[in-house]
Amino acid sequence: MEIKWTPWRGQFVKGETPKDAGCVLCVKHEESNDAANHVLYRGQFSYVLMNLYPYNPGHLMIVPYTHTNDFANLPAATAAEIMHLTQRSATILSTVMNPHGYNLGMNLGKPAGAGIDEHLHMHIVPRWNGDTNFMPLIGGVKLIPEAMDDTYAALVGHFQAL
Repeated sequence: MEIKWTPWRGQFVKGETPKDAGCVLCVKHEESNDAANHVLYRGQFSYVLMNLYPYNPGHLMIVPYTHTNDFANLPAATAAEIMHLTQRSATILSTVMNPHGYNLGMNLGKPAGAGIDEHLHMHIVPRWNGDTNFMPLIGGVKLIPEAMDDTYAALVGHFQAL
């Protein structure tokens, strides 16, 4: 039997992530070490970063700099940039990772599945035929076949070219 280790997910799975550290998405925006934070691109109103707890390799989030969960009142320029960066991200992921499809979306509010409900963000999750299996359903385990730093290294040059 082959064992897959994903120790970086342990705190998240156990619900042990710190809640008093402020908004993690604002913190990522404010910090300057983009490689350590897996920030791929910084636009005028929003930025692109890798999801620390990905559903699949290449799971990205496009996040406005403004701390808000009010999608209906998001400034038009910010909303437009988020959509533009979602399109560019899909193009880059297609070039680098060749997925067969994508899940795109925002989970607005805890009842909708938002893990960080106070700061809206767009998810882009690359999908491949056969990337689902029994492990998440029966074992409660999701296998991610690539290290985040390797995915970051493969993507960052393409984002720097934007």
